[in-house]
Amino acid sequence: MAVDELDKRILSVLLEDGRASCREMARILGVSPATVAKRLKKLESSGLIKGYTALLNHEKLGYDITVITAITVSGGKLLEVEREIAKLPGVCAVYDVTGPVDVMVVAKFRSRQELSRFTKSLLAMPHVERTCTYVVLTTIKEDFRLL
Repeated sequence: MAVDELDKRILSVLLEDGRASCREMARILGVSPATVAKRLKKLESSGLIKGYTALLNHEKLGYDITVITAITVSGGKLLEVEREIAKLPGVCAVYDVTGPVDVMVVAKFRSRQELSRFTKSLLAMPHVERTCTYVVLTTIKEDFRLL
């Protein structure tokens, strides 16, 4: 799907305020509410907008520990292992990567005990050869809104 400048501007407004109405976006963008509604419907039906959600402050919810775990998988079972990892509590992202490891996982936890259970559950999975977990000390930026 081709995304033009108006689509990008609509997406930018949505990324700043996902609760903005078509009328409000139209006022900001200098177009009609009908134009915004039509464009939003097109962006949604094309799959470019996958859904709407709130941005949460994870630390205020008690998720004080963020980790990045590198995982090496054997036996040609990479996708199966990744799907199982994605189901684990606390997992925010699972990436199939190039380089000396096969998978990178970003996860958040409320306590060291939760992190310990997570790490042990990874190591207990068939085909997981090894893991290396990095604990994030300071988050400088964590924002997946790209426009």
